[in-house]
Amino acid sequence: MSNELAMLNTNLPDYLRTAQIDDTTKALMGSGSGASSRRISIKGGVWRLMINGKEVATNEDRHMNVVVVAAAPKVSRTFYANQYQEGGEIAAPTCWSSDGEVPDPKAASPQSKRCIDCPQNVQGSGQGNSRACRYSKRIAVVLANDIGGDVFQLTLPSTSIFGEGASGKWPLQAYAKMLGSKGIPITAVVTEMRFDTNIATPKINFKAVSFLDAGQHQLAINQGSTEAAKRAITMTVAEADNVKAKPAITADPAPKAAAPIEVAAEPDEAVAEPVKRVSKKNEETAEKPDISKILAEWDD
Repeated sequence: MSNELAMLNTNLPDYLRTAQIDDTTKALMGSGSGASSRRISIKGGVWRLMINGKEVATNEDRHMNVVVVAAAPKVSRTFYANQYQEGGEIAAPTCWSSDGEVPDPKAASPQSKRCIDCPQNVQGSGQGNSRACRYSKRIAVVLANDIGGDVFQLTLPSTSIFGEGASGKWPLQAYAKMLGSKGIPITAVVTEMRFDTNIATPKINFKAVSFLDAGQHQLAINQGSTEAAKRAITMTVAEADNVKAKPAITADPAPKAAAPIEVAAEPDEAVAEPVKRVSKKNEETAEKPDISKILAEWDD
C-alpha cells in the first residue's frame, strides 16, 4: 500500500466518516463513477461481502456483530417467474413490492393491482404448499468494529423476520419488540447476527451483546441518515447488484390449483421450507478472514 493510500485509509478525520461525496468530486470522477452498492449476502450460510454485485470477501464464522442503523418501514415481497438454478444467470425479480401492498412502479411484470389479491400470494402457488411471492426485510447495518465505516444492505428472508424466538435467539421482529419494550433503541446496541445451524436454509437469529457509548450511538444515528443507508433499505438486491430487468412477462389472471407454479426465491437469499440440518461432528475449521482488514483494503 502506498503512503498516500495508507494516509487516506488510516487518518480520516471523524467529521468525514459520515460525509457524502460532493457534486464537485462526482463531476470530476466522470460518468459511471456513481455511489457503489455494498451489501452482505447470506447465500449458502456464509457471510458474503458484495460490492456492485461482485463478491469481494467471505467470512465462514457462524456469527457477525453489527449495529443496525436503518430499516425499511414495511416488509417487502418478491416474485420470480422462473426457477432459479445454482450457477445460472442472475435476473431481476418479475414483480416486487416495497411495502407489501402494491407492486413497485419499476416492477417488470406486475402480477396484480394489489398484493392481497395477487395469485402469487395464494398458498400452493409456490413450491409445495408455499406462496410464490416471498416476504423479505431490508435493513442497513455497519460493522460493530467500524461504526463510522461502510453501510451495508442486508436482505432477510421471512424465516429470519417472523416467529416468537427466545432470549438470545430472536427473529428480527421479536428482537426489535424485546428491545422496544425496555426502551432501548436498536441503534444503541451491538447486535450479534448468528446462523441457525439447525435449519438447512440460511436463517439468522439476533442477540444484543453490548451497549454503545454516547458517541458511538450518535455516530450510528448519523449513519442511518446517509444516502448509503437510504439506498440500502429501498433497493432490491437486483438493483443493488445492477441487474437489468428482463422483458415483461404476462401472468395468469388467476392461480391454477391443479398445477402449482415452480418459482425461485431471490437467488442471493434463497428460502426453502425449513428442514433439519444433519450435524457434522468432524467439520473442518476454515481460516477466518479479518473483516476489518478486508474492508480497509477495498479502497486500494
